[in-house]
Amino acid sequence: KSPSGTAAGAIYIAGLKCGERRTQKEVAEVADVTQVTVRNRYKEIAEELGEEIET
Repeated sequence: KSPSGTAAGAIYIAGLKCGERRTQKEVAEVADVTQVTVRNRYKEIAEELGEEIET
């Protein structure tokens, strides 16, 4: 799994948690990964941390 995909997932989660909502598409474009990658990585990270993320 690419570091940029993992970072994109983490950034997406951070934005949601801080109220700085961005779409998965916006995060994916900046990180140069696909929306599917962002979605998969943020779900994996949330599961690993035991967090429930409100999207």
